[in-house]
Amino acid sequence: MHKQLLAAGLCLLAVGCARSSAVRVSENSAIITTSAAPACGGAGAAKVAQKQAAIETLKDGYDRYIIVAASAANNVQATQMPGTYQTIGTLNSYGSYGILNTTTTYQPGPVIFSGTHDQSFGIRMFIDGQSGSEQAISAKEVLGPKWAEIVKDGVMTCT
Repeated sequence: MHKQLLAAGLCLLAVGCARSSAVRVSENSAIITTSAAPACGGAGAAKVAQKQAAIETLKDGYDRYIIVAASAANNVQATQMPGTYQTIGTLNSYGSYGILNTTTTYQPGPVIFSGTHDQSFGIRMFIDGQSGSEQAISAKEVLGPKWAEIVKDGVMTCT
């Protein structure tokens, strides 16, 4: 329970949370599916999916990959929550009659963003030197110098 709360808290501190999964569809190909928080945007979801493609490539014993198919969806929506009204009145008395002056102020409620930016890649993986690998992307280059650590820990944020 504490680990789940810590993970949720860390996601709130980051630019946004993202989740990815991979499904092997053949010996050397997979489908990468990513959902990212509204703060990530579509570009952030694509970055996470690209990193996940590199991670899966290395985990499966390959060195390079080509994205052979891609799709994206924006399921983010903004909901304006109800606001509040505050009315202040002043009564001015003039003999036997009075004048009531009022001012009403509307304070809009918060805007709540929900939903996800989704990205899906179909990838074909290659071993260095294999036919077609010269056109493929190096998984280690995508992940950078700390690639082994990223493969171990995975990708949780879109930054």
